[in-house]
Amino acid sequence: MDPFIFSAEEEITAEVVQDFIQKHQALLPRYQRLKNLYKGHHLILDRANKPEYKPDNRLVVNFAKYITDTFNGYFIGVPIRISHDDPEINKRVDEFQTRNDMDDNQAELSKMCSIYGHAFELLYQDEESQTCCTYNSPLDMFIVYDDTIAQKPLFAVWYQVTDKGMKGQVFTVSEIISFLEGDEGIVFTGSEPHYYGDVPVIEYIENEERQSVFEHVESLINAYNKGVSEKANDVDYFADAYMKILGTEIDETTIQNIRDNRIINLFGADDLANIIVEFMEKPNGDANQEHLLDRLERLIYQISMVANINDESFGNASGVSLEFKLQPMKNLAAMKERKFVSGMNRRFKMVFNLPTNIEPSKKDEWRNLNYTFTRNIPRNIADEADTAGKLSGIVSKETQLSILSFVDNPKQELERIQKENEMNSYQTTDETGDFEVFEVDS
Repeated sequence: MDPFIFSAEEEITAEVVQDFIQKHQALLPRYQRLKNLYKGHHLILDRANKPEYKPDNRLVVNFAKYITDTFNGYFIGVPIRISHDDPEINKRVDEFQTRNDMDDNQAELSKMCSIYGHAFELLYQDEESQTCCTYNSPLDMFIVYDDTIAQKPLFAVWYQVTDKGMKGQVFTVSEIISFLEGDEGIVFTGSEPHYYGDVPVIEYIENEERQSVFEHVESLINAYNKGVSEKANDVDYFADAYMKILGTEIDETTIQNIRDNRIINLFGADDLANIIVEFMEKPNGDANQEHLLDRLERLIYQISMVANINDESFGNASGVSLEFKLQPMKNLAAMKERKFVSGMNRRFKMVFNLPTNIEPSKKDEWRNLNYTFTRNIPRNIADEADTAGKLSGIVSKETQLSILSFVDNPKQELERIQKENEMNSYQTTDETGDFEVFEVDS
């Protein structure tokens, strides 16, 4: 999906906004289809009904949700660590993160990106003039970029369709404009300035094409649902198979006895050798069905590049083998990480632009923020500790601590270590190995 583009030299009028809203609404069927896939409402549920005498199972195997949740658990299941070398800036960033529950905010952003291909984050000031942010899906929000090679954000639109018409807001570089839909179209009703220095809506993208993580295996998922549903239909067919009795006549009473007692006793016929009693069976394609389902399942995971962690081979894989199995998903996560960092840079650039958040002399320090993404996979703590110990004297203490997956914030851990070292007592061991405590004179 290509981004919306508009000339940077032209005025942003109500007519321009209305035109882009119409373009955005043309994309809504795709967004709704992807949302339905994730929530489990797949194409097979909407197909035409079969005749009443035929089995009509409609089974949904929700690979879309599994792929999305597995990939995002791997990508952002461990919260992103954000740090700065300046303790005061580090403290301000932590306050912003805590105030906005950023771990959840970023997890939801990541999930929306995987479902729709992109998602949005809105910055705003609350009643206490504190900078806040929230996530938003592309179902009712979009960004328009300028027509330069840099494609900088020109304006963003959030809108709602109500019984009384459409209403919403336009976010530009310097102001927030409210609008309503009148008899003659959209009209601007007022505006207020903001001081972020940029459009306060940030787009996070899954990839440059803005494709869902499962969109390119949608046809395979639909084929799998159809295949497993037809297999269930075959099971029902054989359970309700017709019995044929050839060579003799059966009256209604005998048929009733056969059905109730499940016993067939034919006698007195002229030619018993030519009497045939058996169930009618259609050709059995079980082997072909199983082969097709196995092939489709392998292709779904292979093409989506998301590992099937429920596969039995994962439990028996060695460290190197596990790395190879996760390599495609690792590549996918690395690409998404770069896109996420770009969005977070825009976020903190605007947050730091407000003097209430960071003193003006340090407003460009967002460039020196460090983002640490940790893939959510089983960790060998003993190996991590051994690696961290071997790095002593080679790298900084902070880098050593960052090796340990259970240390969420290396800077805070360093502060705890420093406090412990500044205690008024220290411990040594005597000849027997027991601890001796010596009090330091104050």
